[in-house]
Amino acid sequence: MNSELRELYQQVILDHNKSPRNYKKLDAATHASEGRNPLCGDHLHLYLILKDGVVEDISFEGNGCAISKSSASLMTSMVKGKSTEEAEILFEKFHNLVTGKLSEDADLTDVGKLAVFQGVREFPVRVKCASLAWHTLHAALKDENKIVTTE
Repeated sequence: MNSELRELYQQVILDHNKSPRNYKKLDAATHASEGRNPLCGDHLHLYLILKDGVVEDISFEGNGCAISKSSASLMTSMVKGKSTEEAEILFEKFHNLVTGKLSEDADLTDVGKLAVFQGVREFPVRVKCASLAWHTLHAALKDENKIVTTE
């Protein structure tokens, strides 16, 4: 990854950390889940309104590092309006991106803005920060009533 692209990616992550999108509690949530990353101290609550198999609304609250918070912010922006199947496909693509299962040369157009997390794979401890919100989403979509951890 060239340095200009890396700098752009860092700016996007910092922007979503400073001004997270969909950062609020959804009182009318039909599904919710809680996620924790004990190594980093990241902690979030995810709220969804699912209607007819579609993520009608989604939000989160919590605290954590810049990677964790920006990942949750971008995730909520990307899955809002998607079907549960589309959200699960995005989860899989994101997981492959941050764990290095996609090659560095892979076409990242189908992951959109999530490509900003491509560099996380170089820092294995940070993969858990980036993926916490996604694993929490996965649990909420499955309506699993448990705390998700990235241990």
